[in-house]
Amino acid sequence: MTQSAAALALLDKPVWFCLRAEPKREHLAAISLRRQFGVECLSPRLRFRKLTQRGPIWFVEAMFPGYLFARFNYATQRRAVESSHGIRGIVRFGDRLATLPEDTITALRSHAGIDEVVTIDASLKIGQPVHIIEGPFRGLEVVITQVLPAKERIRVLLDFLGRSMEIDVSTAKVLPA
Repeated sequence: MTQSAAALALLDKPVWFCLRAEPKREHLAAISLRRQFGVECLSPRLRFRKLTQRGPIWFVEAMFPGYLFARFNYATQRRAVESSHGIRGIVRFGDRLATLPEDTITALRSHAGIDEVVTIDASLKIGQPVHIIEGPFRGLEVVITQVLPAKERIRVLLDFLGRSMEIDVSTAKVLPA
């Protein structure tokens, strides 16, 4: 949703805006706005696990890289917000500013929780049914019998041509059923 600056200047109530922030510092900009000016902010982050050379490690990154949401009165707080540490400005489309409805922020908050972090745990477990999405067995539903994390592979039980057999499959070639 967008609104003109002139219309926003006439409003007495605070509105949710989309702000551009310095990359990798969205949550720090939100903290700065909260502490310095008492501005209500939302900067949701994703927590996920990646396989590295040292093994699987948890990472936390912004859900919306380079952006955060803040609720303030445009007429009285615009200059303070735009000059705050880590903020590059309000998102604009020409001469119109990007605003968000309250229900969108409420939905994001309910999903992210109080700490504003959404954990994505895509780890596969023994006994879990998965679909093979690539290769000669594409489209078949199989059950995981063993997880081989060092090789990023799993061993699955496959019923094929009337007999059961176990095969190794790359974790990138399956999706949870």
